[in-house]
Amino acid sequence: MASEEKIPPAGESVNEVTFIKWAAQDGSAVKEGDPIAEVETDKANADLFASSSGVLKYSNSVKPGTVLKIGAIFATIDANAKPSAAGIAPAGHAGPAGTNGPAAPLTPAASKPAVASPAVIPPPPPAPTKAGNVEDLSPATRRAAVEGNVDVSKISGTGPSGRITKEDVVAVGAAPAAMPSTPAVAPTPAALATQSVQSGAGMRRVPMSKIRKRIAETLVRAKNTTAMLTTFNEVDMSAIMKLRATYKESFEKKHGIGLGFMSFFVKACTIALKQYERVNGQLDGDDVLLFDHVHMGVAVSTERGLTVPVLKHADEMSFAKIESEIKRVAMAARDGKLGIDELSGGTFTITNGGVFGSLNSTPIVNPPQSAILGMHAIVERPVAIAGKVEIRPMMNLALSYDHRIIDGKESVTFLVRVKQLLEDPTRLMLDV
Repeated sequence: MASEEKIPPAGESVNEVTFIKWAAQDGSAVKEGDPIAEVETDKANADLFASSSGVLKYSNSVKPGTVLKIGAIFATIDANAKPSAAGIAPAGHAGPAGTNGPAAPLTPAASKPAVASPAVIPPPPPAPTKAGNVEDLSPATRRAAVEGNVDVSKISGTGPSGRITKEDVVAVGAAPAAMPSTPAVAPTPAALATQSVQSGAGMRRVPMSKIRKRIAETLVRAKNTTAMLTTFNEVDMSAIMKLRATYKESFEKKHGIGLGFMSFFVKACTIALKQYERVNGQLDGDDVLLFDHVHMGVAVSTERGLTVPVLKHADEMSFAKIESEIKRVAMAARDGKLGIDELSGGTFTITNGGVFGSLNSTPIVNPPQSAILGMHAIVERPVAIAGKVEIRPMMNLALSYDHRIIDGKESVTFLVRVKQLLEDPTRLMLDV
C-alpha cells in the first residue's frame, strides 16, 4: 500500500505553502529521509523529505506554483512498486532542479563564509545554470519574475557571468505602460493623484513579495493586539571583548567555530529567562503558558526579508554549540533552506540591528512570544567609573514586551540581570 506524502505543519500562523519544484524524479526509488520536493512558506523555502522508502509518484494536481494547504497530499510512495526505467517527469511538472526530464545530480551547496552575527546580508546567489528558466533562478529572483509576469528568457542579466538578478527582473516588470497622449475626459484630482503614483517620472512600482506581505501583517497584528512597551539599558562590553581577545584563537582551534558576541547574549538571556519565566511565556486565551525550556529565535536578514530561525533548547547549549547553530541557521536562511520545524516554536527572540549601525531602536514583539531583545552597535563613549570618567565600549539594549503578561518591574529587572551577566561573564559560567 502506498503511503501519502503530506505538507507538514509550517509554524505559527502558516496555513499554506507554494510548491517550488521536485527534488526526485517521478517513478524513482527514494529512501526514507531523502529530499523529494521544495516548497516556499511565508518565512523561508524548505525541503520536504520522504516519510518512507519506495517509489515516488507525483500528484497530478501539483505543479510549480501550486498553493497547497497544510496537510494536503502532494505525492505517494509505494514500497512494493518498481522504479520506472527513466523516471521522467510528466508533462506540466518540473522535475528535480527545475528540469522536465531526468535531473542532474543534486550537489551540496558551495561552502559559505562564516557568519559572525545572526543579522546578516548574504552575498548574491550563484549564477543560474539556465538563465531562461525561471526555476533555476534564486528564490527572490524567481518570485519577482512570477509575481511580475516577466519572461526571463528575454532578459540580459547584469550579474556575474550574465546572471539574472532580482533587480533585472524588477526593472523589466516595473517599466511603465505607455499613456494615451490625450485623455478622453479631463481627469479628476483623485485620478491625477493615482496616475502620478502609477507612472510618475523617476518612479517604479514593485510588487510586494509574499514574505514581505506576511511580515507586514505580523507586525501590524503585533502592534494592534499587544500592550507593547520598551525598556532600555546599556552594557559595558569591556569584559566580553577582553575575554574574546584572550581565548578567541584557542576556542576556534578546539571547536572549529569562531567566538562571536551572540553566544554571550544567548547564554545571558537563557539564564535570565529561567529566573523571569513570564518574559519567556505566552498568552493563550485567559491562560499564561510558561515553559521549562528556552527556544531562542535569532532574527536573520536575508535577500527575501527578515526571518527568525529558532535554536531549540538553547538553554542546554554550550557556547560552541550556540555559535555553530547560529552559523548553520544563518547560512540556511540565506540559501532559503531552513527546515519548516526550524522556524516555529520560539519562546523568545534576539535581534541585532547593531550590525547595520543602529544605536537604539524599539523592536516589535514576534507573536505569539511576549518579549524581544534588541542589540545595538558597540560605541566607545565616556562613562563614569568609580568617580572617574573613562572611555568604554558601550552597547544599548532594548527589551520590548507585552505588558498584558509582563509587569514593568519584571521587564526592568530581567534586563538588569542580562546586563549583570554580560558585564561579568564569569557569572555565565557559574550561573550566579
